[in-house]
Amino acid sequence: MKKKIYFISDIHFGLNDRNREEEKERLLVSLLREMKKDASHLIIAGDLFDYWFEYKLVIQKGYYRLFTALSDLKNAGVKIIYLIGNHDFMHRDFFSSEFGAEMIENDLSTEFYDKKFFIAHGDGLNKNDTGYLILKKFMRNKFLQKLYSLIHPDCGIKIASKSSRKSRKYTSQKFSDENDRLVDVAKKKIDEGFDFVVFGHTHIKSDIDYNKGKYINLGTWLDKPYYGVFDGEKFEIKEWKINFNE
Repeated sequence: MKKKIYFISDIHFGLNDRNREEEKERLLVSLLREMKKDASHLIIAGDLFDYWFEYKLVIQKGYYRLFTALSDLKNAGVKIIYLIGNHDFMHRDFFSSEFGAEMIENDLSTEFYDKKFFIAHGDGLNKNDTGYLILKKFMRNKFLQKLYSLIHPDCGIKIASKSSRKSRKYTSQKFSDENDRLVDVAKKKIDEGFDFVVFGHTHIKSDIDYNKGKYINLGTWLDKPYYGVFDGEKFEIKEWKINFNE
């Protein structure tokens, strides 16, 4: 039996109240444990966290259950690929050193089972969004990030959290079901020869056939715990359901 490729995106840990955060973490941890049975890869397509600013010797507290589950995946031989989103862009080496994750700052062109995949978080792909493209270059500047890291973690993470909330509000206002501009980007990529184009970012769950390819948007866990799975033949978006009271 072929090993499966799993995809998640836009969980936005750190956004909700404590009870909701714990529920999301338990759901994701249970899904990661299930993946160990038949996964070859886990693709995190950005915004696993609603904000992430990793200092040289400090990371934000919490989520140790999540980190343990990711470590278990690594030890089970599952390859983790993390495409950095517009909310969780400030990574150093924690995920790569602890979980063997391949960290991707932009997009990824790859093949699984002889099918061509174009995978990205999705931010910055709309070339008409000049304002955001300028902001992205500013925020991803390594020198500016180094300067920001001089701020005490308690203050730096608080500022990052507020900035993230503003960014999410901008995104939610910009996109709607009738205005997912990433559809046009996906169609162009399929015309270039890709079989599957996978994005997150817009929070609009999509499964669109186009010519000989397919556009997938993984939606957001702010709605429901969606995940994608490719078994070598077909790609499906599923909702993870588990009753912890059983």
